[in-house]
Amino acid sequence: MSTRTVRVTVRGVFDGLGVEQRAELLARASEHDVLHAAFTPEGHLSYDLAARPAFTFRFLDSGEAEEDILEATVRAETAAEAWLTERGYGYKNLRSKAEDLSQAPLGKRQRRAAAHGA
Repeated sequence: MSTRTVRVTVRGVFDGLGVEQRAELLARASEHDVLHAAFTPEGHLSYDLAARPAFTFRFLDSGEAEEDILEATVRAETAAEAWLTERGYGYKNLRSKAEDLSQAPLGKRQRRAAAHGA
């Protein structure tokens, strides 16, 4: 079996933030800018609290079997919940989406390289 790379996106909405929590998130907003978003094993958080209270965590994981994708999703959700809870940030509407990169369609350059044996 080959190893599959899995990207998991966990989205949600901050809920019931206090004035201090909101100020803290706004102060650290540059660290969590969507323009710097990346899929990482530890998870990368991005948000634009000035625009709306939504956030996105991006996780990178791997596995070999189909059920490993489900487990990666559970790990990602658990990690996102733990990060938010440890900091006392309320949240709601948590939802996740996993993408097995081995099943992702090839881009134009990748198709061209595959056709030429590169």
